[in-house]
Amino acid sequence: MSTTLLGGVPDVLSREEIAATAAHLASLQLASGAIPWYPGGHCDPWNHVEAAMALTITGHLENARAAYAWLASSQLSNGAWFNYYREGAVVDARLDTNVCAYLATGLYHYLLVSGDVDFAARHWTSVRRAMDFVLTWQLPDGTIRWSLDAAGRPESYALLTGSSSIYHSLRCAIALGERLDEDVTAWRVPAGRLGHAVARHPGAFAPKNEFAMDWYYPVFCGALRGAPAEARLADAWERHVMDDYGVRCVSTSDWVTAAETAECVLTLDAVGLTSRALDLFALTRRHRRDDGAYWTGIAYPQGATFPDREVTSYTSAAVLLAADALTSSSPAAGLFRHGVLAAPPDVADDDCVSLATPQHP
Repeated sequence: MSTTLLGGVPDVLSREEIAATAAHLASLQLASGAIPWYPGGHCDPWNHVEAAMALTITGHLENARAAYAWLASSQLSNGAWFNYYREGAVVDARLDTNVCAYLATGLYHYLLVSGDVDFAARHWTSVRRAMDFVLTWQLPDGTIRWSLDAAGRPESYALLTGSSSIYHSLRCAIALGERLDEDVTAWRVPAGRLGHAVARHPGAFAPKNEFAMDWYYPVFCGALRGAPAEARLADAWERHVMDDYGVRCVSTSDWVTAAETAECVLTLDAVGLTSRALDLFALTRRHRRDDGAYWTGIAYPQGATFPDREVTSYTSAAVLLAADALTSSSPAAGLFRHGVLAAPPDVADDDCVSLATPQHP
């Protein structure tokens, strides 16, 4: 019997509802430990880790350990994972650097909650190999190529959301290594170079400005802080947020997704905008089903689910992680808050001005 660490979010989500969502999430896990998006669906390692983090804070520690064990068993010899798996078979052989980096965030999150140093130590090699793979693809401007295609050919450009998430994962990997008395010196300067690029040179990334994640992720990951972070959130708020509904996945469409809304809640919490975060979190109720699952998205003005009647594990996971942050329930509740993880040195190349030139086709 698992016991959730999460308290309810007043007037939004009860403790019993949180437990129901966690039970739904646990029910999706396969015997292998993999957590697909939905029954019969594919599993990708990034969203798999997100689900494992949600299971951790809701007391499903055995499920979380099985999830991390599956990652260890399926890791490739170069330290990477394929993009998509379905019931043990590879269905997308692309290697996405951000996907591969996220294990570090998940395992450090697990350690913060459980205190299980031995489990973290057993999986340290997987984290080290994954981060070494990711940093192999760091470009001279500090950004990181977003992927290698199924034939092993590296893409020539970086994505802002992906590099932002990798920056946070690198900081988690460094914190985890320090806790385990491992040498992480080699990761500090690359992390600093990446953080500098994310915070100071958005033009170095492929233009994806219409996506909400490109808007909030530089703040969410901790690369952009203080007044510049708040200014970035304020400047594009109306473009990305539909009042009374939530966050548009893409600014050109009135399609609100609960996962982006919950991640934006975490971003607001990260910079101390708690009242606004609570108001935004309340809007995820529109996506909640009676069984505790969450619709992936809702298109307005029709109010129709899109994709049609789709519920996804990562959506439930993002809502649970946001609930944890808002209530400071678990020891990992503040993992995305600014100042919790040490900031690596801000490292600019000698020819820093060149970073303002886009590095994509």
